[in-house]
Amino acid sequence: MATNVETNYPEKDVGSLQSSVAAHPHYNAARDLDESRRAALAQVDNATFSWFHVKVCAVAGVGFFTDAYDIFAINIASQMLGYVYGKNHSLNINQDLGVKVATPIGNLVGQLLFGWLADVLGRKRMYGVELMIIIVATFGQAISGHGPTVGIIGAIICWRFIMGIGIGGDYPLSAVISSEFAATRSRGRLMTAVFAFQGWGNLTAAIVSLILVSAFKNHIIHDDFNTLKHVDYCWRLLIGLGCIPGVVALYFRLTIPETPRFTMDIERNVRQASQDIENVLATGTFYVDPDAAVQRVQAPKASRRDFLEHFSKWDNLKVLIGTSYSWFALDIAFYGLGLNSSIVLKVIGFGTSPQKGSLGVYQSLHNISVGNIILSVGGLIPGYWASFLFIDTWGRKPIQLMGFIMLTAIFIVMGFGYDALNKTHNISKWFVFLYCLANFFQNFGPNVTTFVVPGEAFPTRYRSTAHGISAASGKLGAVIAQVGFARMKDIGGSGKFIKHMYVVSVSVFRKWHLISACYSLEIFAFFMMTGIFSTLLIPETKGRSLEELSNEDQEGFIRGTNDLVLSR
Repeated sequence: MATNVETNYPEKDVGSLQSSVAAHPHYNAARDLDESRRAALAQVDNATFSWFHVKVCAVAGVGFFTDAYDIFAINIASQMLGYVYGKNHSLNINQDLGVKVATPIGNLVGQLLFGWLADVLGRKRMYGVELMIIIVATFGQAISGHGPTVGIIGAIICWRFIMGIGIGGDYPLSAVISSEFAATRSRGRLMTAVFAFQGWGNLTAAIVSLILVSAFKNHIIHDDFNTLKHVDYCWRLLIGLGCIPGVVALYFRLTIPETPRFTMDIERNVRQASQDIENVLATGTFYVDPDAAVQRVQAPKASRRDFLEHFSKWDNLKVLIGTSYSWFALDIAFYGLGLNSSIVLKVIGFGTSPQKGSLGVYQSLHNISVGNIILSVGGLIPGYWASFLFIDTWGRKPIQLMGFIMLTAIFIVMGFGYDALNKTHNISKWFVFLYCLANFFQNFGPNVTTFVVPGEAFPTRYRSTAHGISAASGKLGAVIAQVGFARMKDIGGSGKFIKHMYVVSVSVFRKWHLISACYSLEIFAFFMMTGIFSTLLIPETKGRSLEELSNEDQEGFIRGTNDLVLSR
């Protein structure tokens, strides 16, 4: 970006302009720019909520809506794929694992890559690129075909990995853009509102599935059971429709202004950032004069050496460890449940049908779609908005601690109480209720706060990178959970794993045939419980400016100025 110092001076006069200004007896460029920087940041931190903030929330939120739709639609679509392409009308373990784990692996790559690129090239320059990747890869899945050398499951796995890279990039970009534009007093609510679109995406995927299955009901019932052609239509439409919100949001992402903090602290162009802040807060627009003179200030600059120096300090490193490990622990449970809700519903009897043949296929898909709607409405969405209400009053840290503690208690009941609940002949109702309660406290708890805190707690020059590292740690947990679920869900018999899920205790009195499953589950539970302790490493970010949270002295942050140059 460029700074408009005096646009009426010709290029040859820029040097003399600088010399005459600097020669003034009362002129101190570094001090004045440092004060200008702090005054400009105060404008952002104290700004009243405006339509521009609504636009930022909507543009970032639509991306998360698309992300969640594309990620969680697969837990229903995989059942459809099994009916059409699976042996004995179900995907084998490796196929089911592949279509579900490809996206989290792509997420991990995208979060690290785009997190770094956003700090190097700019938030604006990368915003929209990740959405293009999502749109192309989503459409690619929907039109994938089966060939003699490449099976359709392999093609879908490849496309879902590419889609995952784009989705992964959305996490640090949306978090950082929303936090850097937000006022201090409402930053938590703005970021939570962005992330809460994830719940609507999850719900919409289940609703679209129900609509499609109902629309094709007569065709499915009368399909040849060996081909189920109209179920093939259903999963392609279910996945492909995920392109639409992404296409709608693309233009707005490409035209969103660069965040003033990036311009100020990474491009080190204080005057342009000050001008951007005034324009954005007043009109929601920005303008950069390509012929204006630019003055880069001398301030901390991102580099490998500076990164290592910053995070070699325990006060800074412990925050990164806390945000990364908390997200890792949470995603073991969140994705272990979220990507397998259809399997859980079938095991407890909610997604099964007494009918055989094509009629049974329709009824099972219908029940699974309804079950996922209930899980979303009953737990996911209320949890997000409970966090929205309290995150700027209670704070991030208390909500995260409460969430981890409540989840531990709920999973104890789900594990130890399964047999007792089963004797009541209402296991489906009780299990769905507890499942919804777990979803509620995941979102009124660490699922929201692990997204919010990394977008606040690091310096501007490393904010996106650190958020990407934290988010990628979470997706590593998601991959571990998914691989573990796929390999252990049938230990001790079909679905035996699920009813003992997340038991938070070691019992030496268990039957020997469950010991192998229990060891793995206790490892999962161990990770969740340690989330309580990793939460103690993070700071409370409520009511504090991003600069205060950066743990760097802001007085004298600008140490000097460089020569004026003209942009070309």
